[in-house]
Amino acid sequence: MNEQIEAYAKRLKLSWIRENYHTVEAEGQQEYLLKLFEREVENREERKTNLLLKQAQLPKTGNQPFQWEHIQIPQGIDRTTVLNGDFTNEKENLILYGGVGTGKTYLATLVSLNAIHRFGSQIKFYTVASLVNKLIDANKQGTLSKLMKQIEKLDLLVLDELGYIPLHKEGAELLFQVISMCYENKSIIITTNLQFGQWNHVFGDPILTEAVIDRLIHHSHLLLFTGDSFRYKESLLHE
Repeated sequence: MNEQIEAYAKRLKLSWIRENYHTVEAEGQQEYLLKLFEREVENREERKTNLLLKQAQLPKTGNQPFQWEHIQIPQGIDRTTVLNGDFTNEKENLILYGGVGTGKTYLATLVSLNAIHRFGSQIKFYTVASLVNKLIDANKQGTLSKLMKQIEKLDLLVLDELGYIPLHKEGAELLFQVISMCYENKSIIITTNLQFGQWNHVFGDPILTEAVIDRLIHHSHLLLFTGDSFRYKESLLHE
């Protein structure tokens, strides 16, 4: 009988039940079934979350709480809405602007983690340079449409470090295609050390730059990071 139970559980893809049904204790049949289904659902949710985390490829973070003292948040959004990722339900964007080491990437990562755990969101984290290189390679290999479809399935796309490296014409145009595809369909978080007026240094074409900014700011919240570099302050503390 045990073999039959395991065989049926396998056919129904009840992996936790198949391996653990004999360990569950209950006072009656209904309680037994309830506990089985609860554990199976918990196991599936955990596997799903782990898969989403693996796919997102988020940077590693510490356990310290996020420090908001030097961040200016615009009207229409608050800390909770930002941190919980609630803005993604409205297909809105975040633009995190400030100096190097001020916590932009850390906040983008925390938002992504919370969106995965709370909503089961599909997220992908890229530096701008790595995504552009990936787009150029895919375009050369004839797999660009496949990559674009993967991005299209996301709920949130994180583009880190916009402004650190100027883009060549092909890369800038491909990145614009991604941003245009996401426009009003999914959320984007961008971290940057450049004001909008300096974005032309990245895209290299004023018309293209204007088109990118126009699409991004339409449904965006701009957070200003005005503090000093955390890494710099930590290095001073250890001197």
